[in-house]
Amino acid sequence: MTAPDPQPRRFAAPAGGRLTPAMRDAYADDGFLILEDFVSPAACAALMAHTLRLVEAADLSQVATIFSTTTVEHAADAYFATSGDKIRFFFEAGAFDAEGRLDRPKEAALNKIGHAMHDLDPAFSAFSRTTDLTGVVDSLGMTRPLLLQSMYIFKPPGIGGEVVCHTDSTYLYTEPMSCVGLWFALEDSTLENGCMWALPGRHREPLRSRFLRRADGSLGYEVYDPAPIPADGAVPLEARRGTLVLLHGQLPHLSGANRSPKSRHAYTLHVIDGTCRYLPDNWLQRAPDLPLQGF
Repeated sequence: MTAPDPQPRRFAAPAGGRLTPAMRDAYADDGFLILEDFVSPAACAALMAHTLRLVEAADLSQVATIFSTTTVEHAADAYFATSGDKIRFFFEAGAFDAEGRLDRPKEAALNKIGHAMHDLDPAFSAFSRTTDLTGVVDSLGMTRPLLLQSMYIFKPPGIGGEVVCHTDSTYLYTEPMSCVGLWFALEDSTLENGCMWALPGRHREPLRSRFLRRADGSLGYEVYDPAPIPADGAVPLEARRGTLVLLHGQLPHLSGANRSPKSRHAYTLHVIDGTCRYLPDNWLQRAPDLPLQGF
């Protein structure tokens, strides 16, 4: 994929997370906002080290759920379908040999961890709930922000999977739509190791599908427009360690596979406005004893 001009706008992280008028305009125009040096390298390294300790301590001998956006096989797996209020581990498709056995260390085999670390793990909660993040979300005009979902994304060397073009509101839908993604580069994210790409301005388009929980409990798509999202005009959102990228819930974005020798660790939070209706047929659901919380 070749990067078109112009390059995406970039800003230094604002004091207290309070977005300037220029930042708010960029987000409104493009559907994304790049804030560099939002998190310190030390904080990134600490979250990575903590995550690797979680992986080391986890018994994954009975876990074989593969997460891939190019298939929907994981949607039929109860381990994935009931992960909205859990901490669960999902593998890359390329991590298994012909006999179905892991052929590499766990930390080099995982696609992601999800989806409630921000509420169930103190280190993730502390990273996810800062005054600077409160300032960012307040600047976007959210009345009652709620932290809905968290994901630690590994994008491991050599086998890091492609993420096809999608919008977050397809998966995390409210009426009216309010989802915002907060994506943190814990390592440098480059063209070489599978950085994100986004389609500036395309957040104004209607939603093409929803991924939801059907009446029989199965997960699947309700399709409104079957045509794939054209990726013409996509721009790379390369991000050095510590960068925060805001993603409008209706913005189409994607990332390439990582065939490089370098990993591309990232952490993502999704926030919704509690004044909006979170539909009961959304795929991601929680038990009543773990309600959504704010910052």
